[in-house]
Amino acid sequence: MPYRPEHKEETRVRIIECARRLFNRHGFSEVSIDQVMAEAGLTRGGFYNHFRNKEELFCEAVEFYATCDPSARWDGVDIDFEGERRTFAAQMVNAYLSRPHLEDLDYHCPMVALPSDIARAGPAMRETYQMLLQGMIGMFQSGVGGDDEAARRKAITIATLCIGGMVMARTVDDAGFANEVRETARDLALQIGAFDDPASSRAA
Repeated sequence: MPYRPEHKEETRVRIIECARRLFNRHGFSEVSIDQVMAEAGLTRGGFYNHFRNKEELFCEAVEFYATCDPSARWDGVDIDFEGERRTFAAQMVNAYLSRPHLEDLDYHCPMVALPSDIARAGPAMRETYQMLLQGMIGMFQSGVGGDDEAARRKAITIATLCIGGMVMARTVDDAGFANEVRETARDLALQIGAFDDPASSRAA
């Protein structure tokens, strides 16, 4: 029986999603093509029908994360994706630096899960990571308001607090200390952006 026309694209998306989860949990260098394909319920031979190499798969996984429906990434978190930009930015700070995001290894942002891998990666992977970071900075700058250097510097600082706070919180064993790091980064990010902090958007 022939495959449906959309079968190849569905298979490609399944491989990308399985790879993204495995990279988040184990790091880029610790995950093999065989592991990705086994996770997707496929054989290694089929990999090359979709990707040239593991680096290309990584770039596709990061781009998929960046472009997929954000409401799916933040399921269960109170974010108004169509709301006012400043409020949206505050809600994103709260969601990014929340305990659910810290504990959900499968859906960690790649900027939190994979910074060490990217630092040692080639140009294509670094460019993809930079694209994701620039998008985050742009979102926060829109929330801060203004297109001047001061607004961009605030947005960069907020993004740095979000990513750095989560990276540090993820690396310590003491849950209380991890929460202190995460919550301090969150409060400073909100303060720098002069964002409203609606109680309904905060997920401790």
